[in-house]
Amino acid sequence: MKNTEAPPAAAVPRNHSKRGPRLAREIAKRYDLYLMLLLPLAWYLLFHYGPLYGLQIAFKNFNPAKGIAGSEWVGFDHFTRFFDSYYFGRLLWNTLSINLFSLVVAFPIPILLALLIGEIRSKTYSKLLQNITYIPHFISVVVIVGILTVLLSPAGPVNQLIQASGGEPVRFMESAGWFKTVFIGSNIWQNMGWQSIIYIAALSGINPQLYEAAKMDGASRLRRIRHVSLPGIVPVIVILLILDVGQFMNIGFEKILLMQNNLNLEASDVISTFVYKTGILQGEYSYTAAIGLFNSVINLTLLLLVNRFARKTSETSLW
Repeated sequence: MKNTEAPPAAAVPRNHSKRGPRLAREIAKRYDLYLMLLLPLAWYLLFHYGPLYGLQIAFKNFNPAKGIAGSEWVGFDHFTRFFDSYYFGRLLWNTLSINLFSLVVAFPIPILLALLIGEIRSKTYSKLLQNITYIPHFISVVVIVGILTVLLSPAGPVNQLIQASGGEPVRFMESAGWFKTVFIGSNIWQNMGWQSIIYIAALSGINPQLYEAAKMDGASRLRRIRHVSLPGIVPVIVILLILDVGQFMNIGFEKILLMQNNLNLEASDVISTFVYKTGILQGEYSYTAAIGLFNSVINLTLLLLVNRFARKTSETSLW
């Protein structure tokens, strides 16, 4: 006789059936914290994701009178125009070289400063060094460029020392050959103290017993730094390196614009300043939107590659 009983219904996992109500209860329990998220969430939606709609003008001949939707579609014409322009190589090289030299030279300085501060036994001298290196971060960029202009002018203190040593005065601010050195060097002086804060905090989280054990084993101070301090802050270094690479094509626009002049334009003309002068001042919105999109795609690509490499090699990554 054939069995006519219906097969038993598949059991619904309890975790899935209760996940919704459980999440609702958690939100209701901590509603005040979730309400605090509304403002930053709205800010990101309006000012970071909302403007993505306007990226399509990079593929159009944008006409403000017709609006974004009514403007003529031209595809990749603006990208081709930029790639074929005579200034493409100069803009790309200046942008890449300034960021590459900054990454190689400026990135390790805050780490070394944090290690130095961590090794100073006197709290008075340690705090004094921290305060001295923090202060330049809070000085306006306009003031910083003004200080550089005075110090490096032909009649300034630096050139007076050069002349006193028997050399000829150097026009640092008007020389394309000196622009990157002055820009990167002043950035190091301005930001190294502020950037070292997170490394100092990471060093303070290292177990002191590790230092005591290394000291009992006869390790010198340099060996303790190499085998205890540096490995303890490697995850922080990797994360900050990934974030820096993710902004690789972005430079301090305001400072470069203030330092830029016709005599150093060969070395100071970068993508961000070109977008400002061509897009904002000359009104070529579609053309510079295409350049900005190209710049952002490079940043995103570098971020994904470096994050993947860091995850495979050090098991520390953003995601």
